[in-house]
Amino acid sequence: MFNFNFYTPTRIVFGKETEYRIGKLVKNVNCKKVLLHYGSGSVIRSGLLGRIKESLDASGVTYVELGGVVPNPRLSLVREGIEFCRKEGVDFLLAVGGGSVIDSAKAIGYGLANDGDVWDFYEHTRQASACLPIGVVLTIAASGSEMSNSSVITNDETLEKRGYNNDISRPVFAVMNPESTMTLPPYQTACGCTDILMHTMERYFTNGGNMEITDAIAEGLMRTVITNAKILVDDPDNYDARAEVMWSGSLSHNGLTGCGNDGGDFASHLLEHEIGGMFDVAHGAGLAAIWGSWARYVIDNCTPRFAKFAVNVMGVEPGKDDMETGLKGIAAMEDFYRAISMPTNLKELGIDPTEEQLETMAKNARIATGGPKGSAKKLEAEDMLKIYQMAAGK
Repeated sequence: MFNFNFYTPTRIVFGKETEYRIGKLVKNVNCKKVLLHYGSGSVIRSGLLGRIKESLDASGVTYVELGGVVPNPRLSLVREGIEFCRKEGVDFLLAVGGGSVIDSAKAIGYGLANDGDVWDFYEHTRQASACLPIGVVLTIAASGSEMSNSSVITNDETLEKRGYNNDISRPVFAVMNPESTMTLPPYQTACGCTDILMHTMERYFTNGGNMEITDAIAEGLMRTVITNAKILVDDPDNYDARAEVMWSGSLSHNGLTGCGNDGGDFASHLLEHEIGGMFDVAHGAGLAAIWGSWARYVIDNCTPRFAKFAVNVMGVEPGKDDMETGLKGIAAMEDFYRAISMPTNLKELGIDPTEEQLETMAKNARIATGGPKGSAKKLEAEDMLKIYQMAAGK
């Protein structure tokens, strides 16, 4: 195992009707004005935004609003939010939504607390020294951004999708009511479950040192998500299943499942970022579409981990050797994706990239990393291209 730092400062307020506690939570931060940041009309139609406003009003909290966040959140709205918050004197950001809204709020927080262009941080040309404090009311179990140090933004001018990690952006609190996820379309629920699994698998498939307790936590988390994702296909209003998935999402990306290993692989996320940037697909679906090709490409370099995953997570019978067992595990995971209506290749995702587009994505992915990416296998641009080609059936 490796040495590690585990830092999770976010206060979690979990359960039914917890959104009514927002006013007091924000009041305790001692802020002067709050930005309510959210996406489309779903938080309005569900009544959630209204309940949050009532709670803020009851606590005497002043707020302004900025909606319009979309999946693969846009840099243009981030810049608009920075200007708006400066004009209004905002000193606290309240993200009401899922990963896209939270990531957008983090980017606005960076931009408000630092001089210069916020995109610099996502291009990794400089580091942020501060971030405005952020609170979260979670509506989608997926990204884990409510407890993580990560944020992913899409530059809508260049179509580049880039991530930036910094502990200073970890939210002060996250209010999590599983009932708020019951209005999600089945596709979004499935995308969320896929993202949760991938955040765990990215840390699980490593060639670094590992801890048995960390592996056991990761394996249990993945089994839990798989079981409850299947339940939600037929019973989307199942509160207990929603709660299991929602808490799994937070634990999958707060660093817990990476303690003692080398920090994770995250090549699949890198590859999906370029797909999402170019084609604007749902993040979870893009991950499902690329994962099987990535797994088969790297399994030679990480065979024992894939075999362990196959047996302990997917429940397959061991084959004649680790390679056969690992390949059975990959196939079993793809069967699960299909069972929740997720794609397993780019055609099923609904896109058919040209060879030129595949080459562009591979080149941009390599630029984004600034070096080889991965732990199961370190990938160069030519490796990334081959994985894209496998996923595209070329």
